Amino acid sequence: MKSLYVVALWGMNLLVDSAGHLAFKAAAIENDTATGWAHWRHMLARPWLWVGIVCFIAEFVLWLAFLSVVPLSQGVLLGMLSIVIIMIGGRIWFHEHFTRLRVIGVALIVLGVALVGGAG
Repeated sequence: MKSLYVVALWGMNLLVDSAGHLAFKAAAIENDTATGWAHWRHMLARPWLWVGIVCFIAEFVLWLAFLSVVPLSQGVLLGMLSIVIIMIGGRIWFHEHFTRLRVIGVALIVLGVALVGGAG
């Protein structure tokens, strides 16, 4: 039962962390013609910024709960899987490109997470 709790915390943490980063990206590029304070005022009025903030508040709480049940070294490495999710999300929603080095980096992250997760 405890392992299901850990996996649930990990999954929810990855979800809200990735959603927060993607929401902040959406807020940052929504009005890319404005500069300076006008850009910031526009972002403050848009929902994506607030979605990102709420996601990171939730991620903070979930992260603390997750770290309360797993060792720090394991938790941090497992949390890095969000990089993979964010990269895929950036490709899907923002049409960002995968370079060879990014793909190699993601493969190494996934390999590291698999090794750490398998080690228990």
